[in-house]
Amino acid sequence: MELVRTATAAGVTTVTLDSPANRNALSTPLMRELLAALAGALTDPAVRVVVLSHTGPVFCSGADLKETAAARADGRVPAEMLADVLAAIWEFPKPVLARIAGPARAGGLGLIAAADLAVCTRDATFAFSEVRLGVIPAVISATVLPRLQARAAAELYLTGDGFNGIRAAEIGLVTAAVPSDRLDATVAGYCDSLVRGGPQALAGTKQLLRRRPRDTVRADLADLSATSAGYFRSAEGREGVAAFREKRPANWIPQ
Repeated sequence: MELVRTATAAGVTTVTLDSPANRNALSTPLMRELLAALAGALTDPAVRVVVLSHTGPVFCSGADLKETAAARADGRVPAEMLADVLAAIWEFPKPVLARIAGPARAGGLGLIAAADLAVCTRDATFAFSEVRLGVIPAVISATVLPRLQARAAAELYLTGDGFNGIRAAEIGLVTAAVPSDRLDATVAGYCDSLVRGGPQALAGTKQLLRRRPRDTVRADLADLSATSAGYFRSAEGREGVAAFREKRPANWIPQ
């Protein structure tokens, strides 16, 4: 039985966590399938955007605790493989949007934070529940902490208390929290905007968002100026400028 399903239309691949029986827990089999789905979307030129979604009422309950409990002391627990998944999403050169229609816990929040954009329902609930299990949110911190306000991170990491979608948007975990009946329309609106960007430009912009500045502003500006000029001179850049001037869609926009 597949634990992750994919479907592609109009340049958007939806990768769906489909293990509702265990609340889409991050088991080793599910994470392997998720990595395979991402690898397929990466190499398919028809895929311009990836939407990470779910079946069932829960987005993701975090690590598979049943599998974790069964692992021997010297065996690899699912949380270790999660690092590979988070890196794959964080480094993915195409935009990734998380669609959250239900609760997310622990490792599931790492997935959300790794995505470039995230849209949830206002009544979705979240919690960094690790401390209540006697463990810490170590792996997911690589993607979560760059998103969260520092005071909010301290409060929610240390208490393990739950919070709703509105708070998640306020502290930066998600991009937007919307009424349930507006979730799919909001996701579709973001996807429509994203596929209008040039593929190389989108990949470069993702790198720009995560770059570390040089030691001085002048050195930083020199690097950025050279990078900008390269994109303007590229075939994609020339096509984009020409399409704008000719008032037509650029050739990379899915028809």
